Amino acid sequence: MSDPAFGAPEALMARALRLAERGMMTTHPNPRVGCVIVRDGIIVGEGAHERAGEPHAEVHALRSAGDRARGADVYVSLEPCCHHGRTPPCTDALIAAGVARVFVATADPNPKVAGQGIQRLRAAGIEVHVGLLAAEAQRINRGFFARMMRGRPWLVLKLAMSLDARTAMASGESQWITGEAARADAHRLRAEAGAVLTGVGTVVADDPRLSARGLGEGVRQPDRIVLDTQARAPVHARVWQPGARRLWITRQLPPIVPEGVTVVLAGADAQGRIDLKDALQALARHEVNEILAECGPRLAGSLLEQGLVDEIIAYVAPKLLGDQARPLAHLPGIERLTQALVWRWVDVRQIGDDVRLILQPRTCI
Repeated sequence: MSDPAFGAPEALMARALRLAERGMMTTHPNPRVGCVIVRDGIIVGEGAHERAGEPHAEVHALRSAGDRARGADVYVSLEPCCHHGRTPPCTDALIAAGVARVFVATADPNPKVAGQGIQRLRAAGIEVHVGLLAAEAQRINRGFFARMMRGRPWLVLKLAMSLDARTAMASGESQWITGEAARADAHRLRAEAGAVLTGVGTVVADDPRLSARGLGEGVRQPDRIVLDTQARAPVHARVWQPGARRLWITRQLPPIVPEGVTVVLAGADAQGRIDLKDALQALARHEVNEILAECGPRLAGSLLEQGLVDEIIAYVAPKLLGDQARPLAHLPGIERLTQALVWRWVDVRQIGDDVRLILQPRTCI
């Protein structure tokens, strides 16, 4: 490999971040990581972690560089691991290769690493710099950071609505409010999130598959998660079909559990329903990093009301469904303007004939 190194460390780390994005749909529950190795101003090796259980980015980059890694600079988007998991520690590989300096975008929040990888490299005489494009690196792995630092996944509420903020006709008819391009974009979101959550009402009414389709070979199918207080989801529902990990979150054991489905017993709220925060914490223990919630207005409203939504992605179709159609979210506690849930715009763009809105709470970093 003989590409020039572009000189600026920021450009090299940005390249490592682009490499990390190769794993957006495949690395769950591991973080996405990219690595670039530079010697004498030339990129001599690079790699990405592309699938859980396979070699990490540093190992791919070192194999690419070969003997040219000795005395080289390494740019890696996340602190190299220092523990034995499914693969050996990357710190050991970097030390053995004889690299001179390592630039780390951000420390790893995993307690098994959490600065120990950086310490091990420095103890071996390797110069380590931390913090280059840290915010960008954390954004790529926002779900991993959320699970490690706060004990619950990053949750995105996905909505498809009409211009008058309706999600279905009064009869329940909703296919399709948005166009083909918006639906294809939503399948990409499912794959990138790595887990899709819905409520039992949606399972009973719509029998969704919650799969990611039209994305080509090699895409990891997202976990399918059903919140179901009384375990009344049909055992033959399409959401339970093989092909992905399936999690049934409930307050009571179902009489029949489809083969391969994991039942997760959650705590109760004051009304005897599933405690949503407890459920999300349980999903974090099952190594769920990020969730795309596709659900009805009651569950959507509860998630919003309890402050559990980190991001809203709403597809708005240029249609008016009328005031008898079903609303976006049930928020009965809001009676005055001062009680409104206030969000900030992150992105607005047209997707086919529809508009996609991305918002985050004003307090979100």
